[in-house]
Amino acid sequence: MADPYKEKRQRAGIKAMSQHEADAQLLREKTARLRELRLAQEAANSAAGGAVTAANGHTAIKKKAGKPRVKAPSLSDWLATQQKEGRRG
Repeated sequence: MADPYKEKRQRAGIKAMSQHEADAQLLREKTARLRELRLAQEAANSAAGGAVTAANGHTAIKKKAGKPRVKAPSLSDWLATQQKEGRRG
């Protein structure tokens, strides 16, 4: 005996697969568009001299010039100071 719902399930499966393929195509198009925009922006930045490009092709982030960091004392120096000040029992 033939399954009366078999043809209906097959049509639903084909419809679902075509929707999946359409979604995948939209994602590929969006990714390609964003890649083109990113490459154009990187080209504009490198032409302006604003960014340094690393060997792997990624744009390196420049560090901001700020206050120089003061090196913290070693743990043994800090403990000795704490003991001298009477903070350690």
